Amino acid sequence: MKLSILIPIFNEEKTLSNIVDLVQSVKINGFDEKEIILINDGSTDASSDIMNSLADNNPEVIAYNQPYNQGKGSAIAKAIQLASGDIAIIQDADLEYDPREYNKILNPILINKADVVYGSRFLMGERRVLYFKHAVMNKILTFLSNLCSDLYLTDMETCYKAFRLGPVKTIPFRSKRFGFEPEFTAKVAKRDLRVYEVPISYNGRTYEEGKKINWKDGISALYTILKFYLIDDIYEIHYGQMILEEMQEAPNFTKWTIDKVKQHIKGDLLEVGSGIGNNIRLLQPYANSFVATDYEEKYIKILESSFSKSHLESTYLWDASSSIPEGLKTQDTIFCSNVLEHIEDDEAVLANMYQLLKPGGKVILVVPQGKKLFCNLDKVLNHFRRYDKDSLCNQLNRHGYKINEISDFNKVAVLGWLWRGKILNSSSLGKHNLKLFNILVPIFKVCEKFIPWRGLSLIVVAEKP
Repeated sequence: MKLSILIPIFNEEKTLSNIVDLVQSVKINGFDEKEIILINDGSTDASSDIMNSLADNNPEVIAYNQPYNQGKGSAIAKAIQLASGDIAIIQDADLEYDPREYNKILNPILINKADVVYGSRFLMGERRVLYFKHAVMNKILTFLSNLCSDLYLTDMETCYKAFRLGPVKTIPFRSKRFGFEPEFTAKVAKRDLRVYEVPISYNGRTYEEGKKINWKDGISALYTILKFYLIDDIYEIHYGQMILEEMQEAPNFTKWTIDKVKQHIKGDLLEVGSGIGNNIRLLQPYANSFVATDYEEKYIKILESSFSKSHLESTYLWDASSSIPEGLKTQDTIFCSNVLEHIEDDEAVLANMYQLLKPGGKVILVVPQGKKLFCNLDKVLNHFRRYDKDSLCNQLNRHGYKINEISDFNKVAVLGWLWRGKILNSSSLGKHNLKLFNILVPIFKVCEKFIPWRGLSLIVVAEKP
């Protein structure tokens, strides 16, 4: 295990050496190595020289100079990009937060209770008593953030945030200054990461001692909270998993999909095409063990750093139409959602999944339905085809499967697909459309049984006799 300590710096010449010395002196349980990433955000004092000297004299220290002052959020985002650890923690370059509390903050992640941990100044920790108005504003911002994120935090604005780097590296951060805190909170909530809080001490500074946050940052935070409540900007585009194709901008839809199939999941579970793990936390509670596969090596690396062994038994780099990897054992259940249509040789995929199933095991397929609905949206999403019930059943029967259940799914969305794909010939479903779709999912679930036409997707449960 490797720990990355992320330290943004702006005009901290008085404390920078001290904080790095403190970080280096702390014995951190559960880690074989650590790296200290120093990001100088356009300081006008001697901070850059001190930082470079620290890096020259210590192999654990990595130094990076931003080309100009952009703000704390920008510096942290850069540090996250540069970090190579399994877990990271943010540390201010002043002496307000005490590195000797790292073990307390990191422990919930190490024992697999959490993916993200906040160090709260407002629980039962020791703290220096300072500005009342700041405390009130902090509580107001935390309340509004909680209202929008549906998390119950006591201190959203805290510096001390520890997290698994795997999933957080796939999140884009746009806020340049102190808006990073509410943006980070909004996005980890929308990604369904497990969040914990622990009490910490706090030795706050006065403005004379170097405190930089002001009332303008409070106004900016209000705007940021609202912005990222309305906008689901939660994936770096190059980490793909093609958000549009799997409606991952609409988490209510994803949960609806899993709810439709969860009764068929049992025993050892294999997911074909896991991507960055959007389905794992929803599927894993119904299985004894979980094995993830994907054909992209970068996704496998993210999966391995995002999930502990208790969630994910193993991962395999595998193009599902090629030979089965050595060591991949037979499974009780195989889940394959919005993957089959992307693979040119889907016959080989079905044959491989049949071979990987135990006798009596089940494969659960979610595929796009309606050959006549094939349009520019499918082409943009790299779909080779759409399916219909009869041809898919015949295909499965040829490979020896017995069909247990086949059903239409997501009927209302056919209207949107026809409008965007067929009439407008669009190449995107649109983030705002997906946001609205996500809000309306509970209504669509009720309407589903009354709609006469076929669904945009098919859900198939097939058994190996």
